[in-house]
Amino acid sequence: MQLSRLLFLVSLLLAPLALLGTTWLYTYPLLHGCAFPLPPANTSNAPAPFRLLALGDPQLEGDSSLPDPNALVFPSLAHFAQHYDLWDLSPRLAKNTVKGIAGDVGVWLEGKRKAVDLWGNDLYLAHIVSVLRWWTRPSHVAVLGDLLGSQWISDGEFEGRGRRYWGVVMRGLQKVPDWFYGVLGADESWSKRVINIAGNHDIGYAGDLDESRIARFEQAFGSVNWDIWFTLPASTTNTTSPPPALRLIILNSMNLDTPALAPALQTETYDFLNHLISTSRPVADKSVSTILLTHIPLHKEAGICVDAPFFDFFNGDEGGGVKEQNMLSDHASKMLLEGIFGLGERADGGSGRRGVIVGGHDHEGCGVLHYLGTKEEEKSLDETVAGDALTSARRYASSLPLPDAPHLREITLRSMMGDFGGYAGFLSAWFDAELGEWQMGFETCGVGVQHWWWGVHVVDLIAVLVGVAGVLGYYGLFLWVDYGCLPHNYSGVKVAVKGKRIMRD
Repeated sequence: MQLSRLLFLVSLLLAPLALLGTTWLYTYPLLHGCAFPLPPANTSNAPAPFRLLALGDPQLEGDSSLPDPNALVFPSLAHFAQHYDLWDLSPRLAKNTVKGIAGDVGVWLEGKRKAVDLWGNDLYLAHIVSVLRWWTRPSHVAVLGDLLGSQWISDGEFEGRGRRYWGVVMRGLQKVPDWFYGVLGADESWSKRVINIAGNHDIGYAGDLDESRIARFEQAFGSVNWDIWFTLPASTTNTTSPPPALRLIILNSMNLDTPALAPALQTETYDFLNHLISTSRPVADKSVSTILLTHIPLHKEAGICVDAPFFDFFNGDEGGGVKEQNMLSDHASKMLLEGIFGLGERADGGSGRRGVIVGGHDHEGCGVLHYLGTKEEEKSLDETVAGDALTSARRYASSLPLPDAPHLREITLRSMMGDFGGYAGFLSAWFDAELGEWQMGFETCGVGVQHWWWGVHVVDLIAVLVGVAGVLGYYGLFLWVDYGCLPHNYSGVKVAVKGKRIMRD
């Protein structure tokens, strides 16, 4: 069998597999049911006016995970060059040099593999963003912290990862400018902006967060603390004032707990919380709903989510600040629930504001329901009472009835990293005119681990290359004959070519 025929056969065998894999990869939102929840059929808002595509913890790695580009590729050769005159006298030196060169080759190949892995990871994340935006048409996009993989990188490395973030992963999108008010649907540019929340791998925890890290993050990705009010278009509401509104809050939760390395920055965060409280509508006003986007989840007891409460602190000579934490402290969590959402014993009887909390940090993801309990209630396996507070928490499940007491849902997104299945969240919000309040729905789905992305594209590449090689081999053979590289007969007789016979027209 001619080689070109063999290549054609292999290409034909790979074609159906490549077609199926590529179709699945680029239509997975449709096949996996990735979509925003729709309002009930009896409402006038379809689709929902607010559709947030939420992404968690991409954690872009960079040059710090690659070999030093300034280092020698084969340091063992340099050692040999310095001692080559001793080879005849030292067989051990020769043996060690050969072994060292083999090790250098392994290190070099691993560095190249890691570089390709980083390149592919960027494209994998970009695929999730672009395909989901195309299929689901979100009105807003948010990344819930840990955009980058480390807060301990240089400014140059930070800028490099930032360029990859905007140039590859979020290609065609931009950071949010300074805004203070808006009408839902009036500014279509929101769908082309990314709301970036600061995470510990972006700016650090309270114990190592400083002014320089805040400055470089805000320059590259936007402010760490801000809020905006979105109102419904006038045609969808009655003449009452104020109109129904969604309040979107972006909160830097990295320095809510103490001790903090930079008290001034912590004061700024607390001043922002005071601003949120002082500018909120009354708790009893159900025409407004609050969506809090932050990074660190609220406190809950061990066993409710994969991550359990955990704090670690720097040594005293390092400032003694917060070095690591899985959740906010009980005190900080209660402050957010009572201050922002009015869910507590001192705010309008604890009835609470409508809203939801969406965060990241716990890569496994978790859904929690915070609600008002009593100090005397009994604890169950999936329900806890935090200290002396009246706020209880349990794992959220759509199959379980909601408690009669005031409650608030907290959603911790599963990471969009390949190791966690490339997940994304879909949050819808719409105003129910009959009830006079906002309703929300949330769904999530993933594309699968990064190996599927790699596998599909590798099969596609092999199928294309093999097919092209077959075409080139087939036509190249006749061009070879035409240009006299092989003996040929112009009268149309058959010509032997390496044991095969071809017909010359």
